[in-house]
Amino acid sequence: MSRPTPAIAAFLVACLGVAMYSVMDVVMKGLVLGIGVYSAVAWRNLAGAVIAGTIWGLSRPTMPSRAALRLHLWRGVIVTFMSLLFFYSIAVLPIAEAIALSFIAPLIALYLAAILLGETIGRAAILSSVVGLVGVAVILAGRLSGDYDERAVWGVVAVLISAVLFAYNLILARRQALIAKPLEIGFFQTLTVLTMLSLAAPWFLDAPRAGDWPAIVGAGVLAVISLIAMGWAYARAEAQLLIPVEYTAFVWAAVLGWVVFDEAVTWTTLAGTALIVAGCILAARAKPPIAEPVVESAVA
Repeated sequence: MSRPTPAIAAFLVACLGVAMYSVMDVVMKGLVLGIGVYSAVAWRNLAGAVIAGTIWGLSRPTMPSRAALRLHLWRGVIVTFMSLLFFYSIAVLPIAEAIALSFIAPLIALYLAAILLGETIGRAAILSSVVGLVGVAVILAGRLSGDYDERAVWGVVAVLISAVLFAYNLILARRQALIAKPLEIGFFQTLTVLTMLSLAAPWFLDAPRAGDWPAIVGAGVLAVISLIAMGWAYARAEAQLLIPVEYTAFVWAAVLGWVVFDEAVTWTTLAGTALIVAGCILAARAKPPIAEPVVESAVA
């Protein structure tokens, strides 16, 4: 009989998963600035599909059911557009700011669950949404005050639309987790995104420069590590323990954005992030299954 995994082990592995995801964001920002968002996402998903497919194949898998395949394909379509919008946003906004705004997704998921699944929205969920929206307003007020780059406005729009798609993605992820394992999910997600992007390749795909390949492969490796680490941790510890870990993505984004891209974190971003996180924690306590944040390779 195997011994249960210590909670601290799951906690530390989740920390590793979030850290790897955050490093991947930094790598992807560099790629997007160099070869454009479409090409960066396409090449990274090619690397991710090869890596995830190899690992999945070595695990001697069984083919997913028709229902699972439909869910894999539909979620992959959603992730395609979500990824393009999110990575565009981090190219024109400071990474920490984009990550902070994306934290609103679990709150949006509460309302999508009510619409799509018929779930009841309680007073705690409404309160948490108000707190989260105030946080978004604080960040936007800081971004749009004084002189600002017009591209930053489009970046804000992109990350908020991406957050709506991510909220729907959370609902799909809950359903997917019941019928498929993380490796299967990771492989079919990257494969579907790659297939979707390939449809526009003749018009938009640019060949990477020789120096871009280490970053492309590295981003793929980081995405797979993050996916496996988070899946392993969530399978072995209660979500209540791991929810705070998800928000360390902002800390990583702030530090790495400052070190690599010289991006300063403003007080409005810090204050807005605190409000959004508070709203998400309130929602998670009232309705854990949907309101939990999930830092995943969505982008994977």
